[in-house]
Amino acid sequence: MNGKIRAREVRVIGSDGKQLGIFPLHEALAMARTQGLDLVEVAPTANPPVCKILDYGKYRYELAKREKESRKHQHATKVKEIQLSPKIDPHDMNVKLGHAIDFLCEEMKVKILLRFRGREMQHTDLGFQVVNKFLEELAPYGKPDAEPKLVGRGITVMVSPLPRNKRAKNPRLAPGEASEQPVRRQDNLGAQPHVPLSRPATQPVKPEPPKSPSTASQKNGFVNNPFSGLEIQ
Repeated sequence: MNGKIRAREVRVIGSDGKQLGIFPLHEALAMARTQGLDLVEVAPTANPPVCKILDYGKYRYELAKREKESRKHQHATKVKEIQLSPKIDPHDMNVKLGHAIDFLCEEMKVKILLRFRGREMQHTDLGFQVVNKFLEELAPYGKPDAEPKLVGRGITVMVSPLPRNKRAKNPRLAPGEASEQPVRRQDNLGAQPHVPLSRPATQPVKPEPPKSPSTASQKNGFVNNPFSGLEIQ
């Protein structure tokens, strides 16, 4: 840029994108200064090198913006595979469905693969039913790129994540979910069940009624005896 360019002559492109021709370096720099802009080398390997008259600060901003937009779509190139079977258990189906939702919410593609074993190839319609049901559950989070196809001994389909503004939130990360679950303490595992206060485990001890002064005087001979409460063994 500007004084750091080492070529003797350069091909100049104007700020409007039109080619102005080949000029000596000092003339190209003077043209950029008269417009209050910079001379930036955009093709250093060309003969002669290509330089463009532009606002270097604005150029760097637009370049960084394009790089940021390209990084947003890099995660979509990652592919995670989910394997199914025609006789999959409902519990296993829910587990694999949760994994697929997590991948789609992380901007990853999901490849669904259902394999047939042995005589299961005679009932491919059951396999398509399982895959279609799986896709119906994933509809709020992703969309299949094409219809499920039978390839060899399996059914495959690729699912791409929906845009964030059209995609449902991940149910595992719903706000307030953790606060609603009870907290289990490690030191209370194996403790005895709590006994409610309305049903005490033992009968309460009834306090003894206080002795009257007349009884104490009959026993010890006078009323204000400080040792009347002691028992002589």
